[in-house]
Amino acid sequence: MKLREWIIIENGSSMRELKKQRISEIKSRIDEAEALKLVAECPRVLLAKLREYKSDRNNLKNEIKMLTLGNMGTREELLEPGMADALTKSADQRTRLMMSTERLNQSTDRIKESRRTMLETEELDVSILQDLHQQRQSLLHANNTLHGVDENISKSKRILTAMSRRMDRNKWIIGLAIVVLIVAIPAILYFKLK
Repeated sequence: MKLREWIIIENGSSMRELKKQRISEIKSRIDEAEALKLVAECPRVLLAKLREYKSDRNNLKNEIKMLTLGNMGTREELLEPGMADALTKSADQRTRLMMSTERLNQSTDRIKESRRTMLETEELDVSILQDLHQQRQSLLHANNTLHGVDENISKSKRILTAMSRRMDRNKWIIGLAIVVLIVAIPAILYFKLK
């Protein structure tokens, strides 16, 4: 490296700014990773909804079975006297059966929609996990880079300190040589003229 670059490193302003910038980038990526982690917890809520819809569907199926069995009893009553009464019961049961079937169809549609949403969420989770993995890799790389920068700064400081000591020593040696010459010249002149 050139002496000018060592002086820039000694000042440390550019390296410190680079280090601060890297640290702020790492902190922002960590914040993003935590936000993405919250999004990843969304499928649990959807699974709970899906279980609720399945429970509704099963309840409606059981109700339909009960109505169907009740409907058999009504047919037997039709064969006996009092058919008008039996017809109204049968019509009521049919209406309830149709309503139950409609509710079952609605529940099935909701389950299908929940399943579709769950699959979309699962795809989103996979992409989020991939993003998190990539961000982790980049954070590790940035961390390694920062350690390398710290080592380079330490080496630079040691080299600059050694250079400063040498410069001070050289100044003292030159100063001493000048003093010796200043004392030696008059002494030589004195002895020569004498």
